[in-house]
Amino acid sequence: MPITLPHDVRPEPGLPVPAYWPAHLSAATPGTEPAGGGPRLLDAACGYFTRRGMWSGPGQVLAGPGAESLLLALLAAAGGDPVLARPAPAWQAPVAALVGRPVHAVRSAPEGGGVPDPFALLETVRRARAAGADPRLLVLSAADDPTGTVTAPELLHETCEAAAEAGLQIVSDETYSDTLHHRDTVLLSPAEMLPDHTVVLTDLGATLAPAAVPVALARFPATAHGTAWRERTAAALAALRAVLPAQVAAATAYVLSEPAEVTELAAAANRLHARTAAAAYRAITGTGAVCRPPQAGFQLYPTLRTPDLDAAALEEHLTAALGRTVPGGHRFGDDPAEPRVRISTGVLHGRTEGERRTTLAAADPLAVPHVAAALDALTAAFSALTGPDVVSGSADLGSRGRAG
Repeated sequence: MPITLPHDVRPEPGLPVPAYWPAHLSAATPGTEPAGGGPRLLDAACGYFTRRGMWSGPGQVLAGPGAESLLLALLAAAGGDPVLARPAPAWQAPVAALVGRPVHAVRSAPEGGGVPDPFALLETVRRARAAGADPRLLVLSAADDPTGTVTAPELLHETCEAAAEAGLQIVSDETYSDTLHHRDTVLLSPAEMLPDHTVVLTDLGATLAPAAVPVALARFPATAHGTAWRERTAAALAALRAVLPAQVAAATAYVLSEPAEVTELAAAANRLHARTAAAAYRAITGTGAVCRPPQAGFQLYPTLRTPDLDAAALEEHLTAALGRTVPGGHRFGDDPAEPRVRISTGVLHGRTEGERRTTLAAADPLAVPHVAAALDALTAAFSALTGPDVVSGSADLGSRGRAG
């Protein structure tokens, strides 16, 4: 069975369901796929990865009902302890804990998002092994949730070198790699740096599939070790009965082939995310909060300059003020004393399918009344907490804004 976690652990993209998705669902025969995916789906997944510079054969890929199930199967198949960045996506630590081994968290570099600082990584692994633990697998995200930032190639390279020196395999969560806001942002994959030691994981609900549909892919190295790891992962998926409905698999195979209607919608969605995330960033930092500028995805990770709130209290205040769950930094393994939250910018696009379609089609989405109202509400919620004594407009990341 798929693993279910609270709905608020992932940022909300706020996109309407595309017309082609239900059409391809209804055209397929009911039933279930084999564990790991059937031939048509895996062939489409190979094309998806190959177009992204990672040539892939059918023996290198797997599909599953969401990144949670795939990560659990990957960890169970790999053995040893997982190492996560801090902060990390809120769903990763609960899934990693299910393998029954210690989870080691390593702070991210201030500019690094979901990639651990290389020196902190080496020291954490050294101490863990000295204490009798067995860290073997590093999970990272160069395009990051919760921060919405992209790790610079130089830092990613240093972290990959540190992982290789420490003898760690890498699982690269590349869910947000296709959601870059600007063409000049350089994003690399660890699979380009350590191709024989990196598994790429991507949850398609952030890009090609509707957010409510759990479907994800994993791509393994083209080595004997990678083949064996894939086989053990497929066996774990089978043991969990973590299989895709045949209709979901058929619709997913279609979008993975990336015909024009799919790529055009994805490009429009990225343009929308860039506009609304930038507007939310201006609104939040204009109240005096500090936040790294968004570079990918549909999430921000601001910190308030207030000594009387911690992450849980800030979560409570903003959840009440905005009428939706606003998870605090403690949900991502971050310091619970820091007044830090993740803001999903997709919720600005509207609450209904009709509102979201209007926003996506608008020449100026920020002028759409419900988007403008949502931005005003966001500004008011932060202004009520920062107060008049806070110097507004600073977007620099100070000591309390460091991620980790």
